[in-house]
Amino acid sequence: MIYGYPDDFERFSYFCRASLDYIVKCGKQPDVLHLHNWETAIVGPLFWDIFFNKGLGGTRILLTCHDFNSQGIEQPNKLALCGLDPSNLHQHDRLQDNTNTQFVNILKGGVVYSNRVVIMSSIHPKYTIVRNLSHELEPTLNVHRDKLVVAPYGFEKSTWDPSRDYFLPENFNAENMNGKAVCKVALLQQLGLSEHSSSILVGCNFSEGSDIDVKKMKDIVLNGKQNDVQIILMNTSEKQVLNQALESLQEELKDDDNIKFVGAYDEALSHLLFAGSDIILCRSFLDPSDETPLKALSYGAAPIAVGLDAHKNWVIPFDRNLMNHDQEATKYSKIINNTFGNMSFGLAIDEIRSNPSKWKRRIMEAMSHDLSWDGECYEVHLAAYSAIKNM
Repeated sequence: MIYGYPDDFERFSYFCRASLDYIVKCGKQPDVLHLHNWETAIVGPLFWDIFFNKGLGGTRILLTCHDFNSQGIEQPNKLALCGLDPSNLHQHDRLQDNTNTQFVNILKGGVVYSNRVVIMSSIHPKYTIVRNLSHELEPTLNVHRDKLVVAPYGFEKSTWDPSRDYFLPENFNAENMNGKAVCKVALLQQLGLSEHSSSILVGCNFSEGSDIDVKKMKDIVLNGKQNDVQIILMNTSEKQVLNQALESLQEELKDDDNIKFVGAYDEALSHLLFAGSDIILCRSFLDPSDETPLKALSYGAAPIAVGLDAHKNWVIPFDRNLMNHDQEATKYSKIINNTFGNMSFGLAIDEIRSNPSKWKRRIMEAMSHDLSWDGECYEVHLAAYSAIKNM
């Protein structure tokens, strides 16, 4: 493991101290030290209390926090292991934990001692994160609110980009969607489904870690069957309960020519599934490890959430006293809010058929945004680098 040991603090604080010693002894003068999560947040107090005056006066600190679930709660005396003064740092405005005041909170120290803090959250705006998702760090985050910016997660564009994806028979983009129709025909041919260009094609990839509401999934499949929708279910999950449910569903629908089950992962077919589908079913919009909604939008497919937490607690709450919510939200959150975030499978089918031109405009608008790591996430971090470098 990288972390998860009982002596994590000793291991990571040693690493952090050694890294700073290395920088000084080699005469390096970095513009920015970029920390991630509590495991390297101790660099903040180490830098300002010990290393700032060792030739690093021009260096600044950026902390990226992926979540607040793990904060590094430790005995204050352990700070001495890396050369820090426990009595100086075990203070309410420094590292003292907000709830268990006899302990120090390493992530809190990272927030206090950083020049900027980037919080990774695709859907939630700053206000929601601070108020509802900060796990007792709300007082600290409010004090340092001006430091906080929010960045969305992304995906790897070098391998997932419909305009240059070498797995596709024809590439396409938001300006020229012709290749998507070619991909749809190729997908139908490869899987032996009837080639009706006007039919709606729905794709779903049950990858490892999928947490799907099986009953809801079955309802969707049966709904699709009634509405003459073609559905492709690719299953690469090792979850026994899910596999059994899908096997049962496959047996029940074995005579339906519009439904295809794919039981083994195929990289090329996976890319073609996103490119050829009109709708891609996904767990939710909340899980940062699930790139399915991002890829679907980029490949011109509507992501429709069918997971256990599909529509729970992600929509930005309205508060008349906080009119700047929209300004604190990510571009990705706004795209989801304005397009497919609360759309059910049935409503998506109805909209495609009743207003195809409006649907196409919506798809093309979503495709025009770069949702990869090179997009908004990169822009937020670059702006943070530039801002603190000039402090």
